[in-house]
Amino acid sequence: MATLKQKFGKRLREIRAQRRMTQEQFAEALGLSVDFLSLIERGRNAPSFETLDKIAKRLRMPASDLFNFDHN
Repeated sequence: MATLKQKFGKRLREIRAQRRMTQEQFAEALGLSVDFLSLIERGRNAPSFETLDKIAKRLRMPASDLFNFDHN
């Protein structure tokens, strides 16, 4: 069973890909390193609340939607 970090990372990667952004573009927009974004997307690291807020604002969606793992 996937951990919360893994589910979140997969969801974030899917949303980023749907928005047609590379990891490099998204990381730059967030002020993060590509390495750190990659760790988040692979479920190795979790974002801080501050970073979570930046992600939600950049994607123009509520932070809660990033945790909707049963989306279609």
